[in-house]
Amino acid sequence: MQLKEFLKDKLLSISLLLFATITIEILLAIYPIANLIKIYILVVILGLYGIGIMIEYFTKKKFYEKIVNTLNELDEKYLITELMKYPSFIEGKILKEILEQIDKSMLENVNQYKYLMEDYKEYIELWIHEIKLPIAASKLIIENNKNLATKSINEELDKVENYIEQALFYARSNTVEKDYYIKKSLLKDMVNECIKKNKNILIQEKISINLHDLEVTVNTDSKWIVFILNQFIQNSVKYKKNKGNSEIELYAKQGKENVILYVRDNGVGIKKGEITRVFEKGFTGTNGRKLNKKSTGIGLYLCKKLCDKLGISLELNSIQEEGTEIRLVFPQSSYINF
Repeated sequence: MQLKEFLKDKLLSISLLLFATITIEILLAIYPIANLIKIYILVVILGLYGIGIMIEYFTKKKFYEKIVNTLNELDEKYLITELMKYPSFIEGKILKEILEQIDKSMLENVNQYKYLMEDYKEYIELWIHEIKLPIAASKLIIENNKNLATKSINEELDKVENYIEQALFYARSNTVEKDYYIKKSLLKDMVNECIKKNKNILIQEKISINLHDLEVTVNTDSKWIVFILNQFIQNSVKYKKNKGNSEIELYAKQGKENVILYVRDNGVGIKKGEITRVFEKGFTGTNGRKLNKKSTGIGLYLCKKLCDKLGISLELNSIQEEGTEIRLVFPQSSYINF
């Protein structure tokens, strides 16, 4: 708060005081009063008012500057009302009471929307659980009536299952800490489970799998890692080259402080200018648009979000027309405290 602005705000009261002082001096001029007394009255009135103005200015300046500085240091700005102390002047007290009312109203609204989101999340999870039953029944019927038509239907059901799984993990992505179970897990087991889930599409698309050096143990939640790997495999299948042999290679390297799991393919790759954007929500890139792959831009975004929650680094390199390499870096020396 600048002194110039403060005095400008007080311009009306200063003008009224000057008018009253001048009026008093004019009235005193009528009477035979010594000039020294007249000057003394003028100095006392203006001096005391000036001292009062300056005390008020510095009091308010200190209060508001403290609020601004505290606000700049806070990550959650709404907590400012908890840190504000009641000031000695009436305007500050009114301001604090107003902010407290606003804060209370905001919290009530946030809690209401939080409840609605939790309710919606529970509905999505219940719906996913229920929809899996008819899908499982359909697969059983297909298993007992194998032909070309049912084979195609089974492939489409696999895609539906993948999208349903993605929806489930997306719904839970903001509350990973409530749904994870960290334990020592063998990378080979998680990779094999993922390959098994995608075996039909891998065989159909004639993609060879090269697995090696996976006898490594990491501290993680195997369920979440299988889902993440599943997204990588599906992307490799979706963006494979139409000509030549397609291959997906998975292997691990043990370091002093981490374990790195590599997922490589020899697909169409990603344009250099788009590599930094692949983890953005909804980003489909040139491949998603030109190759007509019906990309949603959710898969890699969700993988990045889950990795961040689990304390795993997710890195990606790609060369157009040569392939893509994705790295999952699992910390080993001192695992992150959740």
